[in-house]
Amino acid sequence: MTRFELLHLLVSQARANGFEFRKWYIAKLGLPFETTRQAVETLCAERRYYALLFSHEFASTFWKAGEQITFQVANQTFTRRKADGTIATVTRKGYTRRSARPDAWRYHLRELALAEEPLRYMRKYLRVEEDLDPEDGQPSPPIDDPQASSPDPDDDPVPPKISLVRSRLS
Repeated sequence: MTRFELLHLLVSQARANGFEFRKWYIAKLGLPFETTRQAVETLCAERRYYALLFSHEFASTFWKAGEQITFQVANQTFTRRKADGTIATVTRKGYTRRSARPDAWRYHLRELALAEEPLRYMRKYLRVEEDLDPEDGQPSPPIDDPQASSPDPDDDPVPPKISLVRSRLS
């Protein structure tokens, strides 16, 4: 998934939750708004997407208060000392997690600030069809090279190969 596709999906999910992207874009970036596609391309340029990701308006609508959030936790490997003193390596499989917190957006902004790659952190909270493997239901690797080239110049709002999965775990 390219940086453009990821940002477009993040904006789409926030807009579905009530985020006024056009109003935010004009007020915070001070640039004229032509189309959503052009605005997301502008955010991709020169890493302007950080202004969006760390915006309180965006975060509070992306992670709605009290709404259950479903996300993927990656595989984990760590060492641990056993009771007999030997060191063992523990490997945990990735899993899908749900959480519901009234101030979830504040928590996620803190975690986003600590994340080494904020876009990878945000990617965990998007459930898209390309992540679902028909055989076993396990997700595929999260993001391809974020420096990938821009998408086609036509003004298609969402690339046809990627779409949000609304309610995966009910």
